[in-house]
Amino acid sequence: MSSAEQDDHAKNDGLINIAGVGDHIALSGNNEEAWIDVIQKMDEVYADHVRYQLELEQKNAELEDAQAFIGSVLSSMTDVLIVCDTRGKIQQANDAYQKLSDSNDQELRGKSLQDIFAPCSANCVSNLTQQLRDQERIEDKELVLLDGEGNESLFSMNCSARYDHEGRFVGIVLIGRHLGELRRAYKDLDQAHQKLRNTQQQLVFAEKMTALGRLVAGVAHELNNPISFVFGNMHALRRYGERITKYLKAIDSGTDTVQLVQMRQDLKIDRIVTDINPLVDGTLEGAERVSEIVQELRRFSSVQKETQEPFNIVRVIKTAGHWVSKSVTSKHQFIYDMPERLELISRRGPVHQIMVNLLQNALDVVDGQIDAQITIRSEETESDISIHVIDNGPGILDTAIDQIFEPFFTTKPLGQGTGLGLYISYGLAEELGGKLTACNHAGGGAEFILSLPKQSA
Repeated sequence: MSSAEQDDHAKNDGLINIAGVGDHIALSGNNEEAWIDVIQKMDEVYADHVRYQLELEQKNAELEDAQAFIGSVLSSMTDVLIVCDTRGKIQQANDAYQKLSDSNDQELRGKSLQDIFAPCSANCVSNLTQQLRDQERIEDKELVLLDGEGNESLFSMNCSARYDHEGRFVGIVLIGRHLGELRRAYKDLDQAHQKLRNTQQQLVFAEKMTALGRLVAGVAHELNNPISFVFGNMHALRRYGERITKYLKAIDSGTDTVQLVQMRQDLKIDRIVTDINPLVDGTLEGAERVSEIVQELRRFSSVQKETQEPFNIVRVIKTAGHWVSKSVTSKHQFIYDMPERLELISRRGPVHQIMVNLLQNALDVVDGQIDAQITIRSEETESDISIHVIDNGPGILDTAIDQIFEPFFTTKPLGQGTGLGLYISYGLAEELGGKLTACNHAGGGAEFILSLPKQSA
């Protein structure tokens, strides 16, 4: 074959190979259509190549962004993070651990976990891989890490299994926080919690004093009746004592019998003898009533936690009703729909305060209504007693019903309510092992339900 023929043959081979990229176009001589088809196919291939290149660059950019994001997250972590393979060889560690170990990422890669933990943690570390194969996660494991100078630091470690895209176990991830930091955080949290509890106790006491201030007139009236009764009886007993003393002196002086009989009639000694025991009994009853009221006041205003005791909750409710009733001037009616006795073993003071708050709140709602009426009824099960306080006011707004037990929330005008009464009552009910709920009554008005166990835990 001549050199010219060889050149033509090479050209034809080249044209055939290029056209083969598309649909294997058959070429013959210098066929112009064949050349056009080849060029079109080359354009299509080139366009596909450009499109694939752009997609690849976009994916690479997204991958770089993801890597940069992950890197920024890892570098900002204050907890140490260590990634290992199934043999316990370190594949990656974040900046927090690099700083602790005084090493860079390249120096740590391939290092064994056994080398970075103290000997006292060696057994636990050697079993981590197998344990994570079985249970996938281990939380709050206390392990001792070594820093760059070989010093030991106790860490709380969370260890997790790591899987690839096909779900195969490929290694473990350890995230840990220095226990010194955790203990400081727990201490700060405990102090904040204690401060909150102290503040809450101060709020409870302040609300008690506020409620007591509103109830002073009612309490004074409650005290005035038995004290007046005691004073009246004591004045009568003093007069009786003077007469008896005069009669006894006459007997001692030898007065004759006729005069003594007359004196006995004039001084009404026989009536005194008959009347003196009822007077003494009445005086004792009045004194006991005063003592009870004083005890109720002490329970109501005390900041100390009471011990549990058995008591009749109906009497506590009626006492609260008397106090609240006497502290307001508006006309209203309390309807007690409950038995004479409902026995409860709990702390009387908090129960009394809850009822005072609920009744005072109900009175405030119906203040100014001509037909103001508040019904207090009870329900009893084997384990609980529920007290329902129902008013015939406008009810609770839908926008307020979810906030009604929140602190400082009130629908009253500025200066007429602290917004703490219901909040404190809610907390007291929980402390007693019960609960306080609110809703709109089917017959109109609002209904508050205090449910208490017959014996508090």
